[in-house]
Amino acid sequence: MAAEEAQMDANETEAAGYDDFGHGTTGLNKYTLLCALLASTNSILLGYDIGVMSGAVIFIKENLKITSVQVEILVGSLNVLSLIGSLASGKTSDYIGRRYTIVLAAVTFLVGALLMGFAPSFSMLLLGRIVAGIGVGYSLMISPVYTAEISPAMKRGFLTSLPEVFIVSGILLGYIVNYSLSGLPQNINWRLMLGFAAIPAVAIGFGVIAMPESPRWLVMKGRTDEAKRILIKVSDSSQEAEFRLSEITKAAAMDLGQATSSSNSNWRGQGVWRELLLSPSRPVRRILIAAIGINFFMQASGNDAVIYYCPAVFKDAGIQNKRQLFGVNVIMGVAKASFVLISALYLDRFGRRPLLLLGSIGMAVSLAALGMGSKFLEHSETKPLWALIVCIVAVCADAAFFSIGLGPITWVYSSEIFPLRLRAQGTGLAISVNRLVSGVVSMTFLTISKKITFGGMFFVLSGIMVVGTVFFYFFLPETKNKSLEEVWALFEDKDKNDDGKRGTQMREM
Repeated sequence: MAAEEAQMDANETEAAGYDDFGHGTTGLNKYTLLCALLASTNSILLGYDIGVMSGAVIFIKENLKITSVQVEILVGSLNVLSLIGSLASGKTSDYIGRRYTIVLAAVTFLVGALLMGFAPSFSMLLLGRIVAGIGVGYSLMISPVYTAEISPAMKRGFLTSLPEVFIVSGILLGYIVNYSLSGLPQNINWRLMLGFAAIPAVAIGFGVIAMPESPRWLVMKGRTDEAKRILIKVSDSSQEAEFRLSEITKAAAMDLGQATSSSNSNWRGQGVWRELLLSPSRPVRRILIAAIGINFFMQASGNDAVIYYCPAVFKDAGIQNKRQLFGVNVIMGVAKASFVLISALYLDRFGRRPLLLLGSIGMAVSLAALGMGSKFLEHSETKPLWALIVCIVAVCADAAFFSIGLGPITWVYSSEIFPLRLRAQGTGLAISVNRLVSGVVSMTFLTISKKITFGGMFFVLSGIMVVGTVFFYFFLPETKNKSLEEVWALFEDKDKNDDGKRGTQMREM
């Protein structure tokens, strides 16, 4: 009799739109989707910069008469300086909230875009890149963290991968702008290319007005009533909202070492760096290894550098016409945009690990093929068409596999594996590694390629992805369909996990 009643309750629960643990099982909440879209739009700023700079730098070099080393500094400076924003964003978002940190990111990038667009010299252009880089660092951390904190478990993979969708959309937009403005005079086209980034920055700043604050941040500040009102809006039912609030409240009380009350209002992220770097527990250490590792391999794969210097690679391969070079970029941008959408739509169905492993294996193979094609062209005076086609297909395949795996999943994974109190600053730390590696690769890509050729460089990147695939297989557990509070258990000691499983089984009985 008791079993029949339990089954009836389960059926009623499922019909109401959530499972036994309060996770939504119905369609995506429209308000949640709107908030995620607005937050993720911030990421279009980085994408646009990556895409537009790949073409603009050709005209900047010719117009300002700068050297190849200055080109590397100009391109890589944004990535290196963005680690300052990434490191600062965690503490900032714990102090002023996730929502206002998004505004800060947009305003900072706006200033940088204007400085670049009106720059009369290389030094002023570099200053604009530095300011814009800090804004990018803020946006890369805060967009996925905010989205993860408002998303239900069953849809979190899709929603938290939206920042990568917007990054790729920004890259494609940058390619299209390059192609459209390439016919203008040299002293005008690159300024317009870089200055147009101010437009989405302004739109984002105003769009944030419609967004609520993260309910998890509000709970940490002791503003439980406000958090509940927001959870009701982003949940499918009041019962699901109550369940999510209960989970968040318990996690916050455990994280902060005290009952969640108004006394939490003085918490501003203090003590987190000490716990992350000086005295991490074994679960925190495992989380750091996973988060820093996936961010390291995302950029060590050379994806940003390949995008930045794709015109230079194909110019060396034999394509001299600038519009044709930008046309190859547009093709690669379409490939990235198409496959990142596929990954986002199926991320919650197939899980993080299968798509991540598929993407990294595909990148290793694509980069090896690109290396072989480049090597052939390097030793061929005729530059045969079939070899160029192989290289173009390999570049597009590398971009596509990146968009299936590392591209979206890095943001998803980084934002969901840290416990509540450590999430903002832990994610900021991991993404700062991301930006540092991206900057180092971008600033050394041309120099190293001159020593070992482009083909040799692609073989090195292929080897890095083989190592990355092994790392992902052994160190990254699956997190799909788990609440942010449940993900923590995946990194706890085995005996604790066993106790947790027994507790789950008892609740189900």
